[in-house]
Amino acid sequence: MEQPVTPPASDNAAQPQQFSSTPRPARPLARRRVRVVAGVAGLLVGALALTACGGDAKANDDGKDGKDSANSDASAAKDASTLKITISAKDGSTNASINDVNVKAEGGKLSDVTMTEAQGGKAVPGALAADGLSWKPTGKVERGTQYKITANGKDDKGRAATENAQFTTVSAKDSFIGTYTPDNGATVGVGMPVSFTFNKAITNKKDVLSHITVTSSSGQQVVGHWFNSTRLDFRPEQYWKAGSKVTMKIDLDKVEGAKGIYGVQSKEVTFTIGRNQVSTVDVNTQKMTVQQDGKTIKTIPVSTGSAEHPTYNGQMVISEKFTQTRMNGDSVGFGGEYDIKDVPHAMRLSTSGTFMHGNYWYKGDPFGNDGTSHGCVGMKDVQGAGGDTPAKWMFDHSLIGDVVVVKNSPDKPIAPDNGLNGWNMPWSQWTAAASS
Repeated sequence: MEQPVTPPASDNAAQPQQFSSTPRPARPLARRRVRVVAGVAGLLVGALALTACGGDAKANDDGKDGKDSANSDASAAKDASTLKITISAKDGSTNASINDVNVKAEGGKLSDVTMTEAQGGKAVPGALAADGLSWKPTGKVERGTQYKITANGKDDKGRAATENAQFTTVSAKDSFIGTYTPDNGATVGVGMPVSFTFNKAITNKKDVLSHITVTSSSGQQVVGHWFNSTRLDFRPEQYWKAGSKVTMKIDLDKVEGAKGIYGVQSKEVTFTIGRNQVSTVDVNTQKMTVQQDGKTIKTIPVSTGSAEHPTYNGQMVISEKFTQTRMNGDSVGFGGEYDIKDVPHAMRLSTSGTFMHGNYWYKGDPFGNDGTSHGCVGMKDVQGAGGDTPAKWMFDHSLIGDVVVVKNSPDKPIAPDNGLNGWNMPWSQWTAAASS
């Protein structure tokens, strides 16, 4: 089973940048006075004047200054703005969301909002709603970063109000993300599952599963299945209906995936199911029959695995396509038996290295006659991936997500988690794990 040497796939979610925290600025003295009063009420009444805003304690002997201060405070409170400004991230929080930062106004309107990185002062652009009742950032909010927000506004009488908050977003250490396939806007074959791989082990599997929903315009029931603590796949009982639209809603923001580890993703992804193409490889005849929407459109001679290295049986899904790629036996335990640097028209069928690909190097004509490979499904081709060959035809007529079924091989069925091959698990077993 050949394994190509290819660069690792990139994540669908941006990687975080780390910033060191800066000291919090001192709070205004007036707020500090309120805290002192609350903390010592009933204990230090006689010394209260000495712990307030300063001055000579004797000035309060006749009670006049105390009354004047109280009257001033009452007058200020009476004339205060009725605008209530709420910043979603609490002042001083260290685990704030990166997706749900916002400012809202009640009893008036916002006039301006600024959001900056506490270290360096880099501004985060944002947008104020037309009605002045809300604001949200339009620029990227990074993980593990300290931010400051200042929001200003006025009530209907023109009285001003300001709210400030300084907070730190959830760090990479304390958060998790899931890379997934297929991506938004893709058109895929009928066998394509939705597959998540999380960057940290998930222990609260039910909570995470309940915050990802996958629905189809066909009305098919779609169920998620955990293969292990980091992989979660979704599929219907039967292949997707051709032409249907599939929508995935990811609502993992602030969901606790494991103790102290929180999700940071919130997005919606839609992809389209293309025509129904299922190809069947019969090891007994060394031929592959390609069907679209139930009708045979092509029969291609192939060469499957040899007696020593048979091809897996079962339903396999094309997960990657390469016009040319390198296949090295060292990568899949075959030592130095082969190292071909320009394998043409290669389509991955398993994680362990099963491919359907073109073959230009074999001497003779095994296609349609003998199994000669290390477990792959080979087709006649030419070096350089050019020309009108069976392998090129198959490559050009295949989508990521198309199904390739192998039958009559002496090997065992492929494992459901070896590639995107969950179709090899009975539906009763697939759904049982989802409800446990």
